[in-house]
Amino acid sequence: MAPAFLKELRRRSKASFRSSDNSSNETNGFGIPTPSSSTLNSNSGNGAATPPMLMNSNSASDLTTLPPPTRPAISTSASNRYSVSGMSGLGSPAPQSALPTSPYAPRIVSINDGQCVYQKVLSVQGVIADPSTQAWEGNLTVTRVDDAFPPINWPVCEGYFKALVYLLPGPNRLRFDFTSPKLSNNNTSNPIHSTIITIHMSPSLGAPPLQLVILLAKDSPATFDATPARIEKEGNGLETAIQKFRMAAYLWQAYTAEQMCRNRLGRRVFRTEEEWVTGTSNYRDRKNGTMRSEAKIHVVRCDKTVAEIRDVELAQQNPHGKRRGDLFGIAMEAMRNYFRPSPGQTQYCSVMFLDAHWDKEINLIRGHAAVGGGGSGIALAIFGSHALHSYPSSFEEVVPAFTDCTPTDTDYVANDCNESGSSWEAANIGIGAHLHEVGHLFTCPHEEHGIMLRDYVTLGRSFITREPYSTRTKSKGGLVLMKDECVWHRLDLLRFRSHPCFALPFDGQRHPDDSVQAWPVEKDSVIVTAASGVAFLEIFAEGDTECHYWLEFGDGNGNGPIQKQIPLTIQQLRSRLPEKHKTSKLKVCIKSRAGGNHDIPDFAQLVSKASKIKLPNGRPAFRSSKLGLSEMEGSTPEEVVFHSTIEQTKLLTQVRVYHGNSLDGIEFVYEDSTTQLFGKRGGTPGGSEFNLDTRRGEVITGFYVRSGVWIDGIAIMTSLGRKSPVYGQANGGSGHTLIPPIGYSIAGVTGSCANWVDGFGILITR
Repeated sequence: MAPAFLKELRRRSKASFRSSDNSSNETNGFGIPTPSSSTLNSNSGNGAATPPMLMNSNSASDLTTLPPPTRPAISTSASNRYSVSGMSGLGSPAPQSALPTSPYAPRIVSINDGQCVYQKVLSVQGVIADPSTQAWEGNLTVTRVDDAFPPINWPVCEGYFKALVYLLPGPNRLRFDFTSPKLSNNNTSNPIHSTIITIHMSPSLGAPPLQLVILLAKDSPATFDATPARIEKEGNGLETAIQKFRMAAYLWQAYTAEQMCRNRLGRRVFRTEEEWVTGTSNYRDRKNGTMRSEAKIHVVRCDKTVAEIRDVELAQQNPHGKRRGDLFGIAMEAMRNYFRPSPGQTQYCSVMFLDAHWDKEINLIRGHAAVGGGGSGIALAIFGSHALHSYPSSFEEVVPAFTDCTPTDTDYVANDCNESGSSWEAANIGIGAHLHEVGHLFTCPHEEHGIMLRDYVTLGRSFITREPYSTRTKSKGGLVLMKDECVWHRLDLLRFRSHPCFALPFDGQRHPDDSVQAWPVEKDSVIVTAASGVAFLEIFAEGDTECHYWLEFGDGNGNGPIQKQIPLTIQQLRSRLPEKHKTSKLKVCIKSRAGGNHDIPDFAQLVSKASKIKLPNGRPAFRSSKLGLSEMEGSTPEEVVFHSTIEQTKLLTQVRVYHGNSLDGIEFVYEDSTTQLFGKRGGTPGGSEFNLDTRRGEVITGFYVRSGVWIDGIAIMTSLGRKSPVYGQANGGSGHTLIPPIGYSIAGVTGSCANWVDGFGILITR
């Protein structure tokens, strides 16, 4: 029999349990208030509203009620914001302390505790208390709990802060400490106004990297323009250039990932190739020789001399020059020789010409060009080093770099376009304009505003809370909030979402077919199809050079299901435009989820009678939008309506394709030996034959076409799921899949031919 005192203890335990179980939602078993889900902030439990564009609120269902503990309750809030009672010298309690939360603990509004990101450097923004009632000035210290990166200080201005955080793969436990001369327990060894969060970092190793390249002339001294004071302080050699360029790339990543998040597109961002080197992103690593995996800066020497590089591109800035574009060609050749991309592979390269030089005598930057674009196997952005002297080379230098009002001394360095009259403005233009060219590398055109216009002159606002005096605007500066920052345009971010460099680990296998097609059908409608899904389309009114109107479609990431077939009418598109454009000519550019593009130069013409034909049996048929430009000399239109479409008893048994390095012609052979020829019988004598299995009812259901200016190659697709080899150049141009929309079948082919086929489409009918 159990002793009496054990029975009494059991009875007390049960009573305590029943008491707790019957208590209200307001308190737990110890009378300590239990926060309700209606008042909890998803970030830190302080009750402040969370901007919907910045955060993904945690569901209240994630909060569970636990049985009362047998010892005082331990805080389980999403982030640990804590303080002590104000007794000087006590220092901060352990993270699991149940002491009251400090009202001055940093409140992070740009990311939730426990979230996952995919890049090394994270941009974090937040507030201290309520800035509208208490405009605190002070200092924010960001510390890794494991001390794997040194503490970095960031200013708090009028209650707002912005910080950059260096992340390592896996969980990163971070503490944010606020200190101010106006608060008690300030400047103690253990600050008491603190917030702790955990951020998980998972590098997106499945995406191709953006290669960072410093390009040197073959006789380059490997130095860049800087004032004597700068040279004495930090040097202007290759090692310093690498540190500064690396830090600029980290800023690009942090800024872009935050912009993607604000637009509800996930924290997508491009990655960089990395190497195991002595860390350069903080002073402690340099002093101690700490090894880290850092962004790799490729140092490449080209076959040109310094004199040739500095002379060749004067045309970029001189309208009377005769060699415009040569620096881009020099960089392109150097990148092909260095990276040697395999067939079908693309290397994405952001190149800095270190030998760019400010020539005061002619008032030009020599050896510099700001260009971005692509070629076969290389997507390229180039820029000069003339503003590199103003870049930060480490985390400790970010705020000083974007607040340094030192006047630009044009005896030694450039005042680019007279918009960088001070050091911080030079940093904005150098880092921002190079990012603009990286945008072109990632297929972005110029936009109506944002980085892809010239808003990058305020790029630094994303990393500081107080902007200094501007020589460009003659304004004294002041507090800069989220709304004052420059942005990537929404259309740029939609392009990034579909770009292979922005793929995330959970995206799964990228769809191999990125093509988009537009099919005119009945009732003046167009059906848009894309095997990977239709992402968005841009609408250009007549005279527009930038896009002002667009339509977005579901993306399968919580923003609606992927749509692979979408009907469009001209009335639907014009309803998006202001009254002055209701009757103008419309150009429509359609983008697929896998990054493909299809342009319709004149939407009204596509749905007009010009796209419709009447078959001999009286049925209507429709011409698809055409691949190839049909602009070769002597190009003439051609069209073939299949005999088998008109006469059901006539069997198409074979397709004979004539080709060399491009498509010369296609011949359709029937059971009775009659044929129909589209194009010419050129290329390889006799052509290549593809037979259909008519015993099993096999028919042509589509074509896979490689095209650019003309038709490089073609493959036949059938109802049995078979696909022929690509006849012609299998890697020429870009790939397009021509399969009629649901409810339609192929009735023939259409296009044009000169010396070889330079335009191709198909006829469809119900």
